[in-house]
Amino acid sequence: MTAPTTPRATYRFQFHKDFTFADAEALVPYLDELGISHLYASPITTARSGSTHGYDVVDPTRINPELGGEDAFRSLVAALRARDMGVIIDIVPNHMGVAGGENTWWNDVLTHGEDSEFARYFDIDWREKLVLPILGDPLAETLASGALKVEQADGRYVLEAYGEHRLPIRDEDQTTAATDDIAALIDRQHYRLASWRVANDELNWRRFFTINDLAGFRAEDPIVFDATHALYFRLYAEGLIDGVRVDHVDGLTDPAGYCRTLRARLDAIERPADAPSGPAYLVIEKILADGEPLSPDWSVDGTSGYDFMEQVTALLHAPAGAEPLAELWADISGRSADFAPEELRARQELLAWQFDAQHRRCVEAFVALARSTPDCDGLTRGMLHRAIERLLWVFPVYRTYGTGEAAPLADARIRDTVRQRVAEFVPPGEGAVVDRILGWLAGEGPGDVALAAEAVRKFQQLSAPIAAKAVEDTAFYRYGRLLSRNDVGFDAARMSLDIDAFHAAMIERARDWPSAMLATATHDHKRGEDVRARLAVLSEVPDLWRSRVEHWLELAAQYANGVDPADTYMLLQTLFGVWPIDLKASDAEGLSDYAERIVAWQEKALREAKLRSSWEAPAEAYETRCHELARALLDPERSTDFLEDMTAFVDRIAPAADQNSLAQVALRYTVPGVPDLYQGTEIADLSMVDPDNRRPVDYAVLRDILPAGDALKLRSIKHLLALRRKHPVLFSNGSYAPIAVIGPRRDHVMAFQREHEGATLRCVIALRCAERHLDGMTAADWWGDTALSSGERILDLLGEDGVRVELMASDPALAA
Repeated sequence: MTAPTTPRATYRFQFHKDFTFADAEALVPYLDELGISHLYASPITTARSGSTHGYDVVDPTRINPELGGEDAFRSLVAALRARDMGVIIDIVPNHMGVAGGENTWWNDVLTHGEDSEFARYFDIDWREKLVLPILGDPLAETLASGALKVEQADGRYVLEAYGEHRLPIRDEDQTTAATDDIAALIDRQHYRLASWRVANDELNWRRFFTINDLAGFRAEDPIVFDATHALYFRLYAEGLIDGVRVDHVDGLTDPAGYCRTLRARLDAIERPADAPSGPAYLVIEKILADGEPLSPDWSVDGTSGYDFMEQVTALLHAPAGAEPLAELWADISGRSADFAPEELRARQELLAWQFDAQHRRCVEAFVALARSTPDCDGLTRGMLHRAIERLLWVFPVYRTYGTGEAAPLADARIRDTVRQRVAEFVPPGEGAVVDRILGWLAGEGPGDVALAAEAVRKFQQLSAPIAAKAVEDTAFYRYGRLLSRNDVGFDAARMSLDIDAFHAAMIERARDWPSAMLATATHDHKRGEDVRARLAVLSEVPDLWRSRVEHWLELAAQYANGVDPADTYMLLQTLFGVWPIDLKASDAEGLSDYAERIVAWQEKALREAKLRSSWEAPAEAYETRCHELARALLDPERSTDFLEDMTAFVDRIAPAADQNSLAQVALRYTVPGVPDLYQGTEIADLSMVDPDNRRPVDYAVLRDILPAGDALKLRSIKHLLALRRKHPVLFSNGSYAPIAVIGPRRDHVMAFQREHEGATLRCVIALRCAERHLDGMTAADWWGDTALSSGERILDLLGEDGVRVELMASDPALAA
């Protein structure tokens, strides 16, 4: 009997040329022994040569030959099916990779312009030539330098730039290209060559966030949808895949409509009799703000798990740490103790800079809409520009989901929040302009319907990247109250989530999204799950942390000349949070390797923050000072006192951090949803942001550890996965009910049970117990009379790891 399409538990692999389908196939027995039901694959379609992630797809119609191609994929699936396992794949409907000359659709557009059959595939404004910002200097300087040449490739003349880019030349110019004046030749093409620096201001096609190598796709066009999804439908029809995870769904014109169409098409497919039963598993990469619901009419199984990652991480943090840690951050950095000013400033800066072209085109769309009706003859371009700008400064979610004619009811709450937040920023007398735009977003404004749809589309496709880049990729690198609260989908303004609120979220999940993914580590996370678990302990002991930090700052002072204190403090948090297990203060080689990892993180963090360096204009002298500080602190000859104190503190915190890690594992595998295990995180995940979190995994070590059960985290995961394998319906369909806790430590216990057809899973998990570990308190002294409402004492239920998961049943056979 084959497994159902809905996974019991997934395992995420990041495929690339150095980790192929054959490598994954060799690990299928390991995944099966671990208890995984479905391999969860990064994009498998053909990406740009050498891609390390697969999201820069250049051909969505075939499986990537660098990964082994379709034959190797079929072999992998056969190995999985032989063990009643399945496959979920990541798909990328929002954008394509267009750099490197490997995308034949994009090349056809460059060759034929708006007449290309593929012109409709990309989100291009054809009122002017397509802007290609690939030059290192302005066109005139590049021509003068001789960096542009006409060459032959595959029997056609192409334009070569820097010996790296090969751009197609129009058919009409093929006979004269070799003898033509090159400046005149370029001027006749369907594209305009420009410096990369003009992209923010002049780009006339939608890109993915701020990446010029990724062009936005028009998946709302049925022809485009069919062409880009044909492979996925064929793989599903042949029983080779069981579902998909949709990348960056909020980038699409109509995410809800897209998801409903995708579901309908998948449901209409007849599968082989021996293929797994049930509808296709369909989850979306969607960032949900606090309190933002996912509409059930999207016809998806839920999100890919960033919302759960935020909830469970916040649960580990103690609320009492919020104020003292904010004060410490402000004292050291001289910056705001609160996150809100950092977010506002980042939104303002990026909207005025990296998204200026997209912002202006959004304004133009609303100007055209306003001019389509006499009711709006008093709205000027400037008024609309200011109103849109200020709305985007304060938008509380990634986007709304209006069509220009209508909007979901859930959007009303978002618009009300925006209206309240924006009031303080609106120029006198222009509140009505804001109201008019919000009305259009609601589908209630006057004017041409088609123009309304276009204006609303442009606004919604701008608000999403502003949120992602300004908050997660800028403000999160500027604000350092506690770095474990700065991650994808997180609310950095909130330190913690209380137990009752977590219970409420799980009750809602059991009711509405029982098959949504549960993630605590991903290819996009900024800090590994066990880094966050370790840093969370600091929220319980802010005074102790302050004393250590002040001491370390004194020790670091001799090496920190010219380094901003905020960057020094973020470095210290990172050194502590990521510190490798068993790395000793005297291990020069290990410390040197660690230093290089830290330096790579440091470079990315400084440039993403865009305060003292940036990707556009790296401040190499400043970065070097920061790197030298990191290397000095990790040099046993120069920083013995620091290293000994740091390792002693890591060791001291370790019991509380380990308990946090095990609590996180237990919750991921027991609450409603489908748990996902990111590659290699079966053991301590002390990774940083990519590419650190995508380093090769030593599976030989993991395979040796698994049967021996030496690693507590891995042993816990295997045990919980075994429970899920034995009782799948209890975990997939079981109810969720909090268990009340009474006594002096009731705020330190998370207890709940899940029931289904006579079987009951009971979970009791210790939370925020750093005080006990640091003070050396016995379990009896710590727990005292704390008990479940049934009267069972927590002291008797919890072992040293702080987790009790047990299956109880009226029928003993069910619990066997």
